Amino acid sequence: MIYAAYQAQADLLDPLRTMARLSRRMIETTMGGGALPGLSLPGLAAPGFAGFGAGAMMRNMVAALEMFERFSLSHQRPAFGIDTVSVGNREVEVTEEVVARLPFGSLLHFKKDTDQPQPRILVVAPLSGHFATLLHGTVKTLLPENDVYITDWHNARDVPLEAGRFGFDDYVEHVIRFLEIVGPGAHALAVCQPCVQVLVAAAVMGRDANPATPHSITLMAGPVDTRISPTKVNELAISKPLDWFESNLIATVPPGFAGSGRKVYPGFVQVGAFMAMNMDRHVKAHVELFENLAMGEHEKATTAKTFYDEYFAVLDLAAEFYLETIRIVFQEHELPRGVLTYRGEPVDLRAIRRTALLTVEGERDDICAVGQTVAAQDLCTSLRPHQRRHHMQAGVGHYGVFSGRRWQSQVYPLVRGHILAAD
Repeated sequence: MIYAAYQAQADLLDPLRTMARLSRRMIETTMGGGALPGLSLPGLAAPGFAGFGAGAMMRNMVAALEMFERFSLSHQRPAFGIDTVSVGNREVEVTEEVVARLPFGSLLHFKKDTDQPQPRILVVAPLSGHFATLLHGTVKTLLPENDVYITDWHNARDVPLEAGRFGFDDYVEHVIRFLEIVGPGAHALAVCQPCVQVLVAAAVMGRDANPATPHSITLMAGPVDTRISPTKVNELAISKPLDWFESNLIATVPPGFAGSGRKVYPGFVQVGAFMAMNMDRHVKAHVELFENLAMGEHEKATTAKTFYDEYFAVLDLAAEFYLETIRIVFQEHELPRGVLTYRGEPVDLRAIRRTALLTVEGERDDICAVGQTVAAQDLCTSLRPHQRRHHMQAGVGHYGVFSGRRWQSQVYPLVRGHILAAD
C-alpha cells in the first residue's frame, strides 16, 4: 500500500502546487508593474502592487509560494542540458544520441561535432534512486577531452512486466554489452554503487578474452568491501534480515503506469532515507533557499534549485536488483570473500590482468567510507604495480568525489592521467 498512498498524496497536492505557481506568477507580474484588472488595495501605490513591490511581506509571500510549489518529487529524467563544450580553442556542439535501448537502460552517447580522436569512456551511473543526470557535472568535466558514453538507467515503474526481471547479474550483463557496443580500447568509470558490478564485468571479460575488455577502470566512492569502516548505510543493511527489507521497503507499482504490478524499491523511499541521514543540512539548505528567494539573491537561489531539482528527480529500482545488491554487497560481502558468481560461474578478480585500476575515495564520505573502495586494489592481485593507483581526496564527502570544484581541479586530472597512460 505504500506506493498507492504516496501516489494518492502526490495527486492530491498537485492542484495545490498549481495554484501556488499561478498565484506566485500573478503576484510577480503585479509587483513588476503590470496591474491586474479590477484589483486595487487601499494604501498601495498604482499601478497594482508596484508601490509595495519592494516590501518584505510581498517578497516573503512569493518565496513561500515558490517553496510550496517546489515541494515535490519528479519521476521524469531531467535533461543533461549540455549543448556545447570547449574542445581545444573552439566551442563544439554536443548531441545526445541513444546508441542502444534496452528495457531497463539505454546507452547514451554525447556526440561532439569534432573529428579529433579522443579516449572513449563509458560512465557507469549508479542505480540507487536517482537518474544518470545526477552525474551531469562528471560528464561535463570529462567531455572536452574524452568521447563520453553513459548508462542511462530507466525508471522501473515505466518498464512493463513483459520485460522480465532485472537483477544483479543483469546489471553486469548490461555493462558488458554496453562496453562491447562502445568497442575495443574503451575505458570504464564507475560512480558509487556500480563499482562492484564494473569489477565483475572486467573480470568476466578478462576471463573470456573479450576484445572489448576495458583498457582501464576507475572506481569512485564505491562499496567494494563494506566490512571496512561501516557507515550508517552499511549498518542499516546488516541490522535487518533480507526478509525485513522485502516486507517493509518493496512496493507494487499502482495502476496508471507502464510497469503497473512490478515489484520495486521506490525512489521516494531511497531519497527519504538519504535525506534522513543529513536532515540538518537539508533543512539549512532550504532555509537559505527561502531567504535567497525573499532577498532577490537569484544566483544563489538558482544554484540550490538546480541541485534539488536533480536530487528530487527519482526513479524506482527493480525489487530483485535492490534485494540482491543488499544481500551480495552489504550483507554477505561476496566479492571480497571470493564467493561471488556471475550466471552461475565463479568470479575471479585475478582474471583482471590488462585493465589498469584507479580507485578514488573522499575523506569525509559518510555513504562509502575511506577504505571500502581501495579494497579493490588488494583483490586485483594479477595487476602489476604500474597498473594500480589510488587517490584519497581530502576535504570532500561522497558527492565531492565526482562533482564540484575539487573533482574538476584535483580528482579529474588524476583520472585523465590514468586513462591516457592506459589508452
